[in-house]
Amino acid sequence: MKGQDKLEGVHPDLVKVIARAREMALEAGDDFMVVEGLRTIKRQRQLFVSGASRTMRSRHLTGHAVDLAPIVDGEVTWKWPAFYPLASQVKAAAKELGVPVIWGGDWKTFKDGPHFELDRRQYP
Repeated sequence: MKGQDKLEGVHPDLVKVIARAREMALEAGDDFMVVEGLRTIKRQRQLFVSGASRTMRSRHLTGHAVDLAPIVDGEVTWKWPAFYPLASQVKAAAKELGVPVIWGGDWKTFKDGPHFELDRRQYP
């Protein structure tokens, strides 16, 4: 999987979901890569200061979140339509594995298409 090394330090349940989602994506003729998993405080501060994140309490800091990017025609894309199939695959994998995952694209404000995290209610 592209970006597999970026899953180091990520919660094993989320890693399992991402691996299963990738299998589903490939079966559907899609692909994606892991852009970011566990973050340092320094990296989180950079993202916060730049406005790319709105919190210093990111789930990335504890290994409970990952950012994924769809690959279309061999290239990473940040266009919103490509995130919907990816989100569907991650949600289906999470459901199949019984691991509650939240997609940043479903948030009411500051929608974050690349972001997937373990639900805080079961993974504090």
